[in-house]
Amino acid sequence: MFFTKIKRRESGILLYGITPPKASSTTEKVIEVAGKTMSTIQSQEIDALVVYDVQDETARTSEERPFPFSSALNPFIYASQHLQGLSIPKIIYRPAGMFTLEELSIWLQGLHQHNCYPIFVGLPAPDYVVKTSLKEAYQLWREQHGDHSVIGAVMIPERHAILKDEDVRILDKTDSGVSYFISQCIFNVEYTKQTLNDLLKACENRKQEVPTVIFTLTICGSAKTLQFMEWLGIHIPEDIKVDLCASASPVARSVEIATNIAKDLIGFCQERAIPFGFNIESVAIRKEEIEASLDLLNIVRTMLKAAGLRGAEVINQEHQLMK
Repeated sequence: MFFTKIKRRESGILLYGITPPKASSTTEKVIEVAGKTMSTIQSQEIDALVVYDVQDETARTSEERPFPFSSALNPFIYASQHLQGLSIPKIIYRPAGMFTLEELSIWLQGLHQHNCYPIFVGLPAPDYVVKTSLKEAYQLWREQHGDHSVIGAVMIPERHAILKDEDVRILDKTDSGVSYFISQCIFNVEYTKQTLNDLLKACENRKQEVPTVIFTLTICGSAKTLQFMEWLGIHIPEDIKVDLCASASPVARSVEIATNIAKDLIGFCQERAIPFGFNIESVAIRKEEIEASLDLLNIVRTMLKAAGLRGAEVINQEHQLMK
């Protein structure tokens, strides 16, 4: 169970991340996409499905967006109405500042009823009028659902590379009840390690446990996708960019790069007793990239099992806890 693993700070958590269909999709198309998603996910050994909230971030930067923005369906409505056939938990993103406390209260209750867990994120652009602060949103969650739920937050190594305060942000959120963090897509392993090292030091100074960190890995199948990732603020080292652009099969090479990143982070976290997991992202529409994300999911699952983190012993421990 996802809830149990987070509460027990177990390593080896495995998530799969998707975006909902476009808001302009017909009902028939949404049903078709949801059916394919459920068919795919039901055969996978994952702990939860991440459903992202797609927001227009064009105002965040003056750089031109590589792909035109297309609004997507509300992630909770999509998950609760179209993916209800999936018994696994769903993790739903939501920019808390865009909603009133009353709206968030209703939303949180809906999540609880449909086996979903929240992740509050910041506003997509600085010019939005904040209706509810993150601190207020976390307090609302604690008061209503803190005893029977878990709440996550995001970790951005790129932000730490510039501002050097991601460890402070993480601990502020753990003080508000957050118990796990899902990273932005990782291509720069050194940025990630530095964030974790500083977080470890901060936790040691405060004499508290390090929260669970879930690393997001994704497929980059073209130069245009690479450009879009950089537009989103993901730092891709120059050698990886050159490697991907020069490859005869960027998708296959992307799987190899992500596999190496996963191997590196598994060893790093095990050496330092950091509870960790992976979120394999599938947000592309090209069949080749979707299939590659599933290949990566299977590879990472095998790596976690080889590290003794997703074997029968772990499953049996969960069953004993539930009795």
